[in-house]
Formats: sequence, structure tokens, C-alpha cells
Amino acid sequence: MKPIAKSQGKGIFIFRNLKEISQWKNANRYNPENPSAGSYVVQRYISDPLLMGGKKFDMRIYALCTNYQPLSIYLYRTGFARFTHYRYDTDDINNACNNNNKKIIFIYKQKVVHLTNVAIQKTSENYDQKLGGKWLLQTLKLQMISKYGQEKVDEAFYQVQSIIIKALQAVQKVMINDKRCFELYGFDIILDSNLKPWLLESLYDSQYLSRQ
Repeated sequence: MKPIAKSQGKGIFIFRNLKEISQWKNANRYNPENPSAGSYVVQRYISDPLLMGGKKFDMRIYALCTNYQPLSIYLYRTGFARFTHYRYDTDDINNACNNNNKKIIFIYKQKVVHLTNVAIQKTSENYDQKLGGKWLLQTLKLQMISKYGQEKVDEAFYQVQSIIIKALQAVQKVMINDKRCFELYGFDIILDSNLKPWLLESLYDSQYLSRQ
């Protein structure tokens, strides 16, 4: 569960099944006694992410949309990957599930393992101030090619491009198409252990694009 109006990994938590989400929704829907209730996005948690050095990462890829009719998109090739600073494991989630905790809220140690946001990672004692826990996308690709081969990596990044295109096609009909303007988006994408890409979120507001 992810609140739509927050950034930097704030307010994220996990449920085990859809039934529990429905129960939570009924208890937290907006009413005069609960004016702080907000809107959330429900996403599947990718529990088998691709790891580098045992650590989880995602990719930030920028796309410039100059026209929606017809759809015209330019990808910024020098994106980057954001890494956690602790080795990945799911023991904390599994233990919470075994203890019948319906709502799993990330506490500090869990956040630096599961969430790649720089705002969270820079609070880690392992944080590298010089590198910032980031790799250029080209560096990530070279590491992946050395392990999985050129063909598989090319296919994975082709699917990344397809995700970005499909995401913009999904809103193409409702976007105001002003040829004097353009839109800059940041797409956060994660790869699973089979090199399948998954869209985490897309950002469009400058205040969110600058936050990592």
C-alpha cells in the first residue's frame, strides 16, 4: 500500500492478501470523524527482486513526452540505479506473517532493506556519501551483461521501454495535448530475478522528480 500524495518512501506498508485490504479500507474510508483518510495505490510486492551483491535496487528512468497525439517520447539514456545499503532478505516480512500481523508497517531497519529511496538510505550507517548508493544505468547494464549475457539484458531493457510506452498510452486519451508544452516523467522500475521489469511508479511533478 502506497499513499499517492507522499514521496521518499513515506507511509508504505504491506498486507498479506486482498481480503485484509478490503477490511482496512472499510475501517479507514473518509468520514467526518476521520478527515485524514487519504488515497492509496495497491501494488504487488516483488519478493524476488534481482540483486546485485546481495542488495536490492531499482532504476529511475526519465522520459520526455513532447506530444500525446501522436505519442512522441524521448528516453534519457543516462538514468541510474538506486541501491539499498543492507543485504536483502524477507525474514522480517515472513516473521510478521507467521505471527498473524495483518498490517506490516516498515520500521527503520526494514526500510533500509526493502526501500531504495535515497532519502531513506542516506540515514543508514553504511551510506556512502560520495557514491550515494547509485550506479549509472550503463554500469548496471555492464554488470548484468557479464552475468546474464547481452541478449537477455537487451530483452529486459526492451521490456522496460515497452512499460514506459504502455504507461503513457494508458493516459493518452485523457491528457490535454498542447503542442507548445511538454511533460517530463520519472519512471521507477524494478527487475525481478527472471529479469522481468515491473513499474513501481511514475512521477511528473518537479518537486517529486527531484526527490530520490
